[in-house]
Amino acid sequence: MGRPRVGHIQFLNCLPLYWGLVHSGALLDLELTKDTPDRLSDALVAGDLDIGPISLVEYLRHAGDLAVLPDLAVGSDGPVLSVVATSALPLSEVRTVALGSTSRTSVLLARMLFEQRWGLRPQYVTMPPDIPLMLREADLAVTIGDVALRATYDAERAGPGHPLRVFDLAREWREWTGLPMVFALWAARRSFAAAHPGVVKEVHEAFRSSLDAALLEVDEVARRAARFEVFDPATLARYFTTLDFRLGARQQAGILEFARRAAARGDVPPLGEIVFASV
Repeated sequence: MGRPRVGHIQFLNCLPLYWGLVHSGALLDLELTKDTPDRLSDALVAGDLDIGPISLVEYLRHAGDLAVLPDLAVGSDGPVLSVVATSALPLSEVRTVALGSTSRTSVLLARMLFEQRWGLRPQYVTMPPDIPLMLREADLAVTIGDVALRATYDAERAGPGHPLRVFDLAREWREWTGLPMVFALWAARRSFAAAHPGVVKEVHEAFRSSLDAALLEVDEVARRAARFEVFDPATLARYFTTLDFRLGARQQAGILEFARRAAARGDVPPLGEIVFASV
């Protein structure tokens, strides 16, 4: 076979992983596709990727075709900084919500929070993730990734005088359930994992060791990344260490609770268990 076709999220939240892959030389062994989470999820489901990140919602919809890579995810056990709802209004006054088109898990999380935690029934519209444009069309904008991180950053710098309210959706989930929120995990197509178990093991080892190496040098990763971003090194270092890349017992409990609530709404099929790849 040729090099495995592997996906990579082109957001800052996966920069530590990419940094590690570059510095370990592992990229030479991969056919890497960089894209947004929604497109990578679609590519993995369609069989255009062998291994890659997949949003939690899309994993739940296609769990029967996928084997999860252990101890590798994108989430947080509390605020995540880059999955936010932004509005000039208090939540009680929100009547319309613009949902960012690059997200699926965060969009469903936002709807759960609005409808089941806060008891609201807003009208929803899906739009590209541009907060000023979204807020011209709706009372509140839900965004993820670098756009959302910028909203958090601007609000923190401005302090109480900032005109927009920023709600961290991972913080809201943690306060609601007491559990971490997992937004994406890595998986292999089960057919590929069965045919090439050694390759899956090698890719998993490369990912995990690359991530560990990058987090040991997180200040250097942040310093270099800040040269090309609007964020200062301290903000990026804080972000990279706020993110939770683990998939341990608490994170799995968070997945199962999200799956239970989503299935009860009819948004995903029930999840019997999380099937892991043998690595």
